[in-house]
Amino acid sequence: MLRIKDPKKSIAFYTDAMGMTVIDSFDFPQWNFKSWFLATLPEGEKYALTPGTDEAHAYMWNIEGTALELTWNYGTEKDPNQKYHPGNEEKDGFGHIAFNTDDVYAACDMLEMAGVTFKKKPDEGRMKGLAFAYDPDGYWVEIVKRSEEKKIPNFFNFSQTMLRIKDPKKSIPFYEALGMTVVRAKDYGDFSNYFLASSSSIDPSIDYSKLSDDDAKTMLSMMFGPILELTHNHGTEVQEDFKHHNGNEEGRQGFGHIAFVVDDVYAACDNIRGLGYGFRKEADGGNMKGLAFAFDPDGYSVEIIKRGGMDLGDKRVESP
Repeated sequence: MLRIKDPKKSIAFYTDAMGMTVIDSFDFPQWNFKSWFLATLPEGEKYALTPGTDEAHAYMWNIEGTALELTWNYGTEKDPNQKYHPGNEEKDGFGHIAFNTDDVYAACDMLEMAGVTFKKKPDEGRMKGLAFAYDPDGYWVEIVKRSEEKKIPNFFNFSQTMLRIKDPKKSIPFYEALGMTVVRAKDYGDFSNYFLASSSSIDPSIDYSKLSDDDAKTMLSMMFGPILELTHNHGTEVQEDFKHHNGNEEGRQGFGHIAFVVDDVYAACDNIRGLGYGFRKEADGGNMKGLAFAFDPDGYSVEIIKRGGMDLGDKRVESP
């Protein structure tokens, strides 16, 4: 979930420029905010439902992929001083989201012609062949080349969310306990990246830990559904007072949370409780029942919500 200032600009960016589809929305006038959910649908699939309806809710809570949630607090688009924090400053935890494409250079040319600006173009910096565009709120959107071994007809597909972590020995087991699998781990000397996928993207016949880095990279770039990229800057794990900003602190709000759908929220919370990192909201806490926000080892909020959906009034716990 990312907070946005102006839904007209942000939704146009992610639908027109990045090829996503608005599959659902939830409006909460009692808390003065609204959320839209967007997904990369397989090329050629037509979406005929109306976001905000019961049919759209049922569809959204049963997709195998991952949705991007954009949350707008009423009136922010009219406030000249309103600006969300995009991350990527000192100690910021949230880094970026990413989209895969066949040709990064052609994709960036197209985006630039559409008026999109860039943090980094494909041939800039030390890592060539990938780019970082800015969305309307200044969030970084990575543009990455997908594998040529698996043809995906979509020009873009939503592919990653990156969070910085303090200690992989804590964070990796936490997300494995939530059903994720490390598909690739890469040490770059002063930092390491870990790429984790949920069960719908995993081939159970493959032992990903035994793949060569080239094979793991290929497997990763063949996935249509998004993965979670955890970035560890070496040495933070031994700094007792080091802590990443989690995106929900006053004055630094931007990134809000990631989320997992489960069959039984209460059973899932019992399992998560045993990991020892606590909850921002228990399933029966707050104004709304039946969903929870757990803390991961770095203090990021992890929403736990029932697969198949909930009543409209049960979707959100608190104003973002």
